[in-house]
Amino acid sequence: IMKRARWIWQSLQDFAKQQDHVLPKRYVSGETQFYLGRRYVLKVLNNAENAPSVKLSRGKLNVILRQSANEFDADKRAIKVKRLLDHWYQDKAKLVFTERLEAVLPKASWVTSMPSFRFMTMKKQWGSCSTKGNLILNPHLVKAPKECIDYVILHELCHISEHNHSERFWRLLTQIMPNWREVKARLDGMAELYLNE
Repeated sequence: IMKRARWIWQSLQDFAKQQDHVLPKRYVSGETQFYLGRRYVLKVLNNAENAPSVKLSRGKLNVILRQSANEFDADKRAIKVKRLLDHWYQDKAKLVFTERLEAVLPKASWVTSMPSFRFMTMKKQWGSCSTKGNLILNPHLVKAPKECIDYVILHELCHISEHNHSERFWRLLTQIMPNWREVKARLDGMAELYLNE
């Protein structure tokens, strides 16, 4: 620890600076939202006639609220927008994670059948794997690029064979995804923004 004290101190300082730049979401027009590694500008629209919805359109993530312009309570409005976005992200995550799992599964030759997965919003983890081989994935992961999603899924699939982080686990991961370190670093670098609510 003493030999690495300077590096540890510098890393803690860098991490603290990174947190200073990430403000909590207010769920108002103009904020940035992420989907598959791309930034989208949030646009909140009022429409008393249309059903509430979320749509990606021309670089914007449009959230339509069923309310007239004069119904304005910022806190309630933010709760509604967040709820709609959470549902939208969950729906997208289910589709994208299924697609990515099917795409990377052939690399994990030790997995004999399609593992089931479910979602759990986690503050510090992207995924986990039960001893029975069931995957738990963080729905916020759908905000990351597909390569990062593939990394997390492959990482968890490796736990089906090696349910630990032993040397054998890391060798197995390197075998099926040689560039995992770069991809993990990319994901870690954006984690604070992707997990920000």
